[in-house]
Amino acid sequence: MLRIGSVVLGVSDVPRAAAFWAEALGYVPREELEDDWVVLVPADGTGVQLSLSTSATPAREHPRIHLDLYAGDSADQAAEVERLVALGALRVDWDGYPEDAGEADFVVLADPDGNRFCVIDTGHTPPAATA
Repeated sequence: MLRIGSVVLGVSDVPRAAAFWAEALGYVPREELEDDWVVLVPADGTGVQLSLSTSATPAREHPRIHLDLYAGDSADQAAEVERLVALGALRVDWDGYPEDAGEADFVVLADPDGNRFCVIDTGHTPPAATA
């Protein structure tokens, strides 16, 4: 049976990306950092690996694959978004947000290389529909 061993992100600057994602996720390099490749693993040893590889192509505005990072509730989500922005992430003016901002359980950010990712409020309850 197969299992996901690592999620791989293409980046233009591996050391910069490694510093951002290590701090963002509490990960550490599995082995010595190279200029064009690194595998980051959870510091506590459990969880999905994140591999960073040099890529000559730019990040896509609407990526086909992205990371969802889970926060416990809306307060945790807001705090994590601010922490990630302080680390160098950018807020993305995403055209896929629902018209009613209260319906969104996600915030779209971009890492320093422009790779999009979401911070999800896992405690989100959508507003009740009115009849």
